[in-house]
Amino acid sequence: MRKKLVAGNWKMHGSLAENAALLSALKPALAGIEAVVCVPFPYLAQAQAELTGSSIAWGAQNVCEEAKGAFTGEVSASMLLDFGCTYVIVGHSERRSLYGESDTLVARKYVAAQAAGLTPILCVGESLAERESGVTEAVVSRQLDAVIDAAGVASLAKAVIAYEPVWAIGTGKTASPEQAQAVHAFIRGRVAALDASVAGQLVIQYGGSVKAANAAELMAQPDIDGGLIGGASLVADEFVAICRAAAK
Repeated sequence: MRKKLVAGNWKMHGSLAENAALLSALKPALAGIEAVVCVPFPYLAQAQAELTGSSIAWGAQNVCEEAKGAFTGEVSASMLLDFGCTYVIVGHSERRSLYGESDTLVARKYVAAQAAGLTPILCVGESLAERESGVTEAVVSRQLDAVIDAAGVASLAKAVIAYEPVWAIGTGKTASPEQAQAVHAFIRGRVAALDASVAGQLVIQYGGSVKAANAAELMAQPDIDGGLIGGASLVADEFVAICRAAAK
């Protein structure tokens, strides 16, 4: 039985006061439910202090592909470990589109994260133009294959994949449960063609305007194993409801 995992991506939001209020609300409400919050770098120490001993893990939203060196402004995987991180998002669509991260660079970040002992949450997904052109599976395959080529299919046993249709992020649009399930099934099938055992246990999250109102229907799909949650992860009641829907 695969576990369900919900991760909150705070993006560039938060303050010490806002974070304290949010985390203090989440901890008792999610007691016994495994969840993750991926917070901005400056707040990792706060997350570590607030969440140690709880059922909520924490992680970062990005990582440098290099282990150390003259890379001004970058943050290495070993630095994330110093703050107790267990997860890190790699290849989020905003990193790919706004900052030009290529499939090759994302794969290097994935490798660096795993080498340090972090669990990468690998984001894959297509734009609206790509979906309308009928190349969703080709795009997702290309993004996934870059990582498999670099790290091997067995590496996915220590990773999470997040399918995020770019056209449904922050737009209010959501892929229908059937649309999302179709891509999740395709991803699992592609991995299964290489290693059925890894595919069977692979956690594939859905990310794209998930909220309390649609979480249960999405999580009920056979190949959707949780969610990577953006805006709703900043609202305690919403995030709790999504996590509880996944845990059922």
